[in-house]
Amino acid sequence: MTPVPSFVNDVPRERLPALLAAAPKAELHMHIEGSLEPELIFELARRNGVSLSYPSVEALRAAYAFTDLQSFLDIYYAGASVLLTEQDFEDMAWAYFQRAAADNVVHAELFFDPQTHTERGVPIGVVINGLTRGIRRARQELGLSAALILCFLRHLSEDDAFATLEAALPYRDRFIGVGLDSSEVGHPPEKFARVFARCRELGLHVVAHAGEEGPPAYVWSALDVLKVERIDHGVRSLEDPALVERLRADGMALTVCPLSNVKLCVFPDMAQHNLVRLLRAGLKATINSDDPAYFGGYMNANFQAAFDALPELGPAEAYTLARNSLEASFVDAGQRDRWIEQLDAVFRAHAA
Repeated sequence: MTPVPSFVNDVPRERLPALLAAAPKAELHMHIEGSLEPELIFELARRNGVSLSYPSVEALRAAYAFTDLQSFLDIYYAGASVLLTEQDFEDMAWAYFQRAAADNVVHAELFFDPQTHTERGVPIGVVINGLTRGIRRARQELGLSAALILCFLRHLSEDDAFATLEAALPYRDRFIGVGLDSSEVGHPPEKFARVFARCRELGLHVVAHAGEEGPPAYVWSALDVLKVERIDHGVRSLEDPALVERLRADGMALTVCPLSNVKLCVFPDMAQHNLVRLLRAGLKATINSDDPAYFGGYMNANFQAAFDALPELGPAEAYTLARNSLEASFVDAGQRDRWIEQLDAVFRAHAA
């Protein structure tokens, strides 16, 4: 791992909250459909004449008491039902980008789930074009860099994934990679070996959710079968010492989502999250918001919740987590170096 510069240790601990907020960072694990706040869900439902099962914003928000991943996905897919037009997808992305910019996110790589929409009759072009419009607006008005990663739903078949990939290829210039999400248990990464091989042939970046609810064996499969460039979640990797050594040796980034992990009962509370142990094991952990509208907060809320609950986290860990996110992003080296220079400048400004 990259050594922490000496000036980082000169940051007084009382300045840590301001520093966490001000540090430039990349968001590498955020499902754009999971940024749909209840207020926007109801606004889009009215616009599109969609009937919802909940009578009010308050009733919908009260339903966000999840016991596991599947209980969340049931509501997640219901919320996505209001997305029908390019304008809907642009509005959703723009709402997220405004919050991300306020958290000093300089780059975001957004997951999107086309199968969630195409199975409802929404053309994949509508999805991609709308999100692309949001990305362009974010660049022009906020100076925020962003890219799209198309995710396959792992509870569906590999044939469905292949069909989705083929439908997306006319828009190949608008997404940089593919991922694998949805229900993890019972759907190991190797189920999608052929379609990921095809994506690699096409020059797409490849990532996959593994080791959240699923076992460390799923992380091994993601590495060795899918040949991923990042592991999304990966918090259960610590259960396998050989896997920890592999991840450390490879410098493999883990896109950890603290509030999500607690909300979905992966950990009983934030004080028992293993983020500190991941860092102490030399793993390239990052902090992300996952599905922020459902899990209680965007990027800075995740940073602050983790640092509030885990006293072992200090300025050095804040620097490492932010820098890890920049280093693990799929951007050119020159842009990455400029963001790291900005990160260093922020830490120097907060040093005593």
